[in-house]
Amino acid sequence: MIHPTAIVDPKAEIDSDVQIGPYAVIAPDVQIEAGTVVGPHVTIDQYTTIGPDCQIFQHAAIGAVPQSLKFKGEKTVVKIGRGTTIREFVTIHRGTEFGGGITEVGEENFLMAYTHIAHDCFTGRNVIFANAATLGGHISVGDCATVGAFVAVHQFVRIGQYAFVGGMTAVTKDIPPYVLASGTPRAKLHGLNSVGLKRHHFSTETIFALKKTYRVLFRLGLTLNEAIERVTAEVDQIPEVVNFIEFIKSSERGITR
Repeated sequence: MIHPTAIVDPKAEIDSDVQIGPYAVIAPDVQIEAGTVVGPHVTIDQYTTIGPDCQIFQHAAIGAVPQSLKFKGEKTVVKIGRGTTIREFVTIHRGTEFGGGITEVGEENFLMAYTHIAHDCFTGRNVIFANAATLGGHISVGDCATVGAFVAVHQFVRIGQYAFVGGMTAVTKDIPPYVLASGTPRAKLHGLNSVGLKRHHFSTETIFALKKTYRVLFRLGLTLNEAIERVTAEVDQIPEVVNFIEFIKSSERGITR
């Protein structure tokens, strides 16, 4: 299952069910689990773990040292979750000691060509990154979020669950869960991600409650503290509404409005 032109270090742990294509380079201290396919000319650097049933297409580069001036060669890792697809020329960098030491891509993510995941980033399950989406360091992206083509996300930003960020957007502040965001020179919110929520089988009642929450938070001209108090008093406190509010309360960079 390993092409004779591939270079696989003896210290790499490769399951017998893994396929490795021509001219791929696998460094020491790499673990690749069963069912994963590594395409031609892929480079997987030291301290990288690839979960089962992943597909990695040609010329992807995973586990390179971070693009950080503070990095001093310490042992840090990359972890790729089960069933993730990594398309051509994707780059994923190791974490840094000061940032937690791990860059983690969750299960069943879809990283289209030229996506970049920088050091100390975390993505949840079923996240989609369109072509050339770019994450700076220390970014988290929630479950089932979509990041459009050529989106640039600033360091330390969070993107919430089920959010949709349109193409060519510059994201400098947190994107709340369940919303649509797009725009340059900086992102703005454009309502609830209703289509995405319906596709993920959210109930009509839940979508209605989230729309009411969004309206109070962003359409009535209230301060965030005033809006949160009003949502707490007037909207059913279902888990999705609570999650929306808690995301906003915990923001450190500020919320996209």
